[in-house]
Amino acid sequence: MPIHCSIPTNRISQAEFGDLAHEVMRHVFDIHNEFGRFFDEAIYKKELAERTSGVAMEVAVTVSHGSFAKPYFADVLVNASGLFEFKAADAIHPRHRGQTLNYLLLLDLAHAKVVNIRPEKVGHEFVNCPRRLSELRDPRWVDDKWDSRAPGAPRFRDTLLALITDWGSGLESSLYEEAITHFLGGEDAVLQPVPVIGSKGHLTEQRMKLAENGVAFKITGLLQGLDDYEAHARKLLRHTPLKGILWANITQDEITLRTIT
Repeated sequence: MPIHCSIPTNRISQAEFGDLAHEVMRHVFDIHNEFGRFFDEAIYKKELAERTSGVAMEVAVTVSHGSFAKPYFADVLVNASGLFEFKAADAIHPRHRGQTLNYLLLLDLAHAKVVNIRPEKVGHEFVNCPRRLSELRDPRWVDDKWDSRAPGAPRFRDTLLALITDWGSGLESSLYEEAITHFLGGEDAVLQPVPVIGSKGHLTEQRMKLAENGVAFKITGLLQGLDDYEAHARKLLRHTPLKGILWANITQDEITLRTIT
């Protein structure tokens, strides 16, 4: 199985999750009132497990393809059906929502809650994911700006296609990038120092991931602003000796491939 969870999960409706979340958050508010806001998030999770039944912590999910495997650990799973991601941050940020959405897809669940215990009052937000990975294995491919003759391009595309076919699209972009890095030889082979050219010549070096000598690669999950991203990537090229960048942008419905030169 390309995605394996240590606990079989049960996908429930939004109404059922709402009832479950109401009960869980009642305990979270009580714990926060008693313990204050300065403990590590693990303390609040452990106390929650003491106060209510059916709590599993650090639930392991392994994503694999061939020789590649990456473990994830979901914070709290209640009754094998309700996901609660705990944070200790100044506020709930988009990256927290994105991480939670990634876990929902991997766990085949539709509803979760992000819980932030650091503010004076507990912050909490629902995250919903109506789609399932089984529905996301055949996205549209937009490749009108892709040069299949570029060094490393065929292998890059073939590897990405295999990952999407196996896992589905819409997972966090760093997962696909980590897997492609693995199949290109690992970080020791792929992550290389690239000279940066300033106004007076050689400025310094920056490590970048290379698909081939002189050709970098990048995977993103942007929902908008692709042209702006490409414009800034071209500025990067102007200040390095790189010949191009193989770029894939992955969303749930669409894979955009561009060769930036």
